Amino acid sequence: MSSKAFHSSAFGADFLWGVAISAAQNEGAHLADGRGLSIWDVFARRQGKIKGNAKPSPSCDFYYRYKDDLLLAKALGFKVFRFSISWSRILPEGIGRINKDGIAFYHKVIDECLLLGLIPYVTLYHWDLPQELQKNGGWTSHQMLKWFSRFVQVCTNAYGDKVKDWIVLNEPMGFTSLGYGLGQHAPGKVSVTSFFDAAHNAMICQAEGGRIVRANVSKAHIGNAFSCSEVLPYSQKPEDKLAARKMDILLNRLFIEPALGRGYPQDVEFPLLEKMHLHNKAWRYTEQMHFNFDFIGLQNYFALTVKHNPLIPYIQASEVKATTRKVPYTALGWEINADSFYRMIKRFWLYGSVKEIMITEGGACYKDQLINGQVNDIERIAYFQLYLEALLKAKKEGININGYLAWTLTDNFEWAFGFDARFGLVHVDFNTQLRTIKNSGYWFRDFLNK
Repeated sequence: MSSKAFHSSAFGADFLWGVAISAAQNEGAHLADGRGLSIWDVFARRQGKIKGNAKPSPSCDFYYRYKDDLLLAKALGFKVFRFSISWSRILPEGIGRINKDGIAFYHKVIDECLLLGLIPYVTLYHWDLPQELQKNGGWTSHQMLKWFSRFVQVCTNAYGDKVKDWIVLNEPMGFTSLGYGLGQHAPGKVSVTSFFDAAHNAMICQAEGGRIVRANVSKAHIGNAFSCSEVLPYSQKPEDKLAARKMDILLNRLFIEPALGRGYPQDVEFPLLEKMHLHNKAWRYTEQMHFNFDFIGLQNYFALTVKHNPLIPYIQASEVKATTRKVPYTALGWEINADSFYRMIKRFWLYGSVKEIMITEGGACYKDQLINGQVNDIERIAYFQLYLEALLKAKKEGININGYLAWTLTDNFEWAFGFDARFGLVHVDFNTQLRTIKNSGYWFRDFLNK
C-alpha cells in the first residue's frame, strides 16, 4: 500500500484517533496541592532502580502545562485524549479523606478537553498506587478490593456526568509481574507469592471496577487495557514450544480469560498455574472475575521469541533477543513485527465474546535528536505506517476495531527507563520544558487531515 493512498479516511469517519498519557509519567507536581506520595515516587528514590536515577517529578510538568499539551493534541488532529487519574492526588492516604484540589484538577483537564472537542478517555489505574496503601501490602492485600472500589466510586461520582469512556486497569500483567514478582518496577517486590496475590486481586478489581462504573455512569463505555505479545518458539523442539506456551499463558491469557468468564487459564504442563490456582482458591471467584466489557484495549509493543532455559525458575523459558536474531527492533531492543500485531488483534477477537477492540496504546522508542529545532524521526514514522496498515487489514476483515491511541503525546518519565526512552510525538527538553513537535507528529497531522 503506498503511503500516498494511505490516510485516516480508510478507517472510516467514526474511527477514533487519539493520544495517551498517564499521571505518574506526565504530571510531575508530586507534592502539589495536597497530593500524597505514590509507589513510584518512593521507588525512584532507591539507588539504581531507575536509569540515570531519574525521578517522576517534574517530568514533563503536565500538571501545570495541561492546557498547552491539550492544544498540541488538538493541533495534531486527534479526537481522543486518554489520561489517568493519580489515586494519591484524589485520596492522599489511598482511602478516606478526599482531596478537593485533586478533584478540581481533573475537572479542569476534562473541561479543557471538552472545550477543545477532545473526547476524554479516563484510565482509573495506571500503575501509581498510593504509598500509604503499599505500607499495608498494596496489591497483595486482601483489602485491595475495598480500597479500589472506594477510589472508583469517588472518581465516577466526581466525573461521571462528563466522562463516558473509562478504562479500569492499564496492563495488569505489567504492574503485577514487574512490581510484585520481578521487582523491576514499583514497589520492587521479588516474590512469586506476592505476584499470585497481586494478580488475583487485579483480576477481581478489573471486573468490580467495571461494575461500579456501570452502576454510577449513565451510557458508560467501559474497557480494560491489556498488554499482549505474540510468543514464538525459537525452534520446533518440544521444549522450546512448551516454553513459548507457558510464556503465552502469562503474557496473553492470564487476565483476559477471567474477565471473559472463563476463569484462570489451565495447562497440565505448567505447574505454576496450578500453584496459583490453588493458592488463590481461584475456582471460588470465577463469577466475581467476570465482567462484560464494552471494549477490550490492546497494547502490543513487541513480539517475543523464547527458548527453553532450565535455569529460569517456574517457567523454564528465556527470551532470544531481536538483536541476536537479526530482525528489526526499536531503541529498547523490542522487535518490530506488524504482522505479529495483526495476528494478536485477530486472536483476541476470536475469543468470540469481545464486542469491540481499541488499540489503547501503540508506539515506539527511538534515539531522537533535536537538531536545529527539528526532530526527524523517520524510523517512528515508518513504524506507525507499518502498524497502521496491519490494523487496517484486521479492520477490513470485519474485526470491530473502533480506535487507535498513539503512545504518547510528549516524551515523559518512562518508568524504569527514566528519561532515556522517548516515545513522544512531541519532543520535551526536560531542563527547559520546551516542546518541539517531531516529524512523526507532523506526519500524524497530515495523515489525519487528508
